[in-house]
Amino acid sequence: MNIDNSKAQMRKGILEYCILLILSKKPLYASDIINELKAAQMIVVEGTLYPLLTRLKNDEYLSYKWEESLQGPPRKYYELTPSGEKFLAELEISWAELVDAINQLKTKESC
Repeated sequence: MNIDNSKAQMRKGILEYCILLILSKKPLYASDIINELKAAQMIVVEGTLYPLLTRLKNDEYLSYKWEESLQGPPRKYYELTPSGEKFLAELEISWAELVDAINQLKTKESC
């Protein structure tokens, strides 16, 4: 089995959570989100990010606003909605439960 493929699948599964975590701090432009993800070793390309942002917006977890840019056309800044904040809180609980389960499996002795 290819470890890179497994790692990519694991990252893909938590990417939505990571995006919401990043946007919980402040509204950001899509390329800023990509830079945050890359800084955290979560390599993502625009072709992966934009469909996720669109889905999160359609689910009403994100909204966006246009802001003028000094370096070209206006930019779309994404931010969490109140529903997005609630969803993120639920994901944080789920993440903690998952981490606990994995840690339990790692430390549990065989039967």
